[in-house]
Amino acid sequence: MARSLDGLVFVPVADQAPGQVGRRTRFEYHEQDGHVWAEYRGGDVVRGHLVGTRSGDTVDFRYVQLRLDGTTASGHCVSLVRALADGRLRLEETWTWESQEGSGTSVVEQPPV
Repeated sequence: MARSLDGLVFVPVADQAPGQVGRRTRFEYHEQDGHVWAEYRGGDVVRGHLVGTRSGDTVDFRYVQLRLDGTTASGHCVSLVRALADGRLRLEETWTWESQEGSGTSVVEQPPV
């Protein structure tokens, strides 16, 4: 199992569609006793929160966000925690909007030091 996500910062490796997270979005993760939560903001997201659980290298969570245009959105995501060769962590995400149509995949990583 990859190390704890607690206290780690992650950034997307690519931009998504407008109104979603992008390369300027920063996620600040917390983890304790199998519970995972994070705050995120940046790009089109004014404020976002996620909360869920971790079992091994799988994180299952719900997310909700407030966008620059004043709209809100929410969804479900399952992320696989992967260790990179240089020791940083990557989250390979499969997500589905619950408040609107759409689903997809994305990748976030710890930024290089």
